[in-house]
Amino acid sequence: MTGTLVLAGTPIGDVADAPPRLAAELGAAEVIAAEDTRRLRRLTQALGVRTTGRVVSYNEVNESARTPDLVEALVGGARVLLVTDAGMPSVSDPGYRLVAAAVEKGVKVTAVPGPSAVLTALAVSGLPVDRFCFEGFPPRKPGERLSRLREVAGERRTLVYFEAPHRLDDTLAAMAEVFGADRRAAVCRELTKTYEEVRRGPLAELAAWAAEGVRGEITIVVEGAPDRPEEVDPAELVRRVRVREEAGERRKEAIAAVAAETGLPKRDVFDAVVAAKNAAQRD
Repeated sequence: MTGTLVLAGTPIGDVADAPPRLAAELGAAEVIAAEDTRRLRRLTQALGVRTTGRVVSYNEVNESARTPDLVEALVGGARVLLVTDAGMPSVSDPGYRLVAAAVEKGVKVTAVPGPSAVLTALAVSGLPVDRFCFEGFPPRKPGERLSRLREVAGERRTLVYFEAPHRLDDTLAAMAEVFGADRRAAVCRELTKTYEEVRRGPLAELAAWAAEGVRGEITIVVEGAPDRPEEVDPAELVRRVRVREEAGERRKEAIAAVAAETGLPKRDVFDAVVAAKNAAQRD
């Protein structure tokens, strides 16, 4: 008989949010794989749990190397509990490799549902939540970040991101550039913690606020692209493209960005630019 891999959600802030089953699983697990063993120790102390299983670290540094050992324990019949520092394992945290390897070996994988920064931020954002997509952490390099944002500039669903506090202002500024300065968003900081804050507003306004410095765990929720095209005359489309080109964007990228922020087909923006160019040549 093979064992069972249990993915356990841990509090994202307030320890009182720990699911009731978490304490029982921590006490019963034969192996506990924790993103940070010190945080695990603090969590068990707060919950009044005494662990008897073997505790190993399982993080982004050793995930690849440690997965085979954990799979071997699972195949041998062990009950392995996987916990991360906060939230659900494998959601922008270690866990995916272990889950995939366990499934491949026919090991049962189950979960202890728990707090999620993604769903919590969505719920309090005030933005549409009927359809959404989670984009994780944006790339750190500016060029790669802009490129990734442009890929979803026309996405109609609400977008959810994680971000480090020291990169928040740059990321919000990039979002304002690609999605449009007036696109609505919410920055959710320190959710369920003492200094919880939800800042809502247009992306440009949020970027200016973040430039003053922000601390804590950050989740960003961004409104999806408009369902109906914005009514913009061709001259305004050309002006917006020109502004982006003067800021350093290539014409193709500028056209795509303007199409995304207005909800218009890229072909319409392209035709407006070409028509203005031809008119200028005739003059």
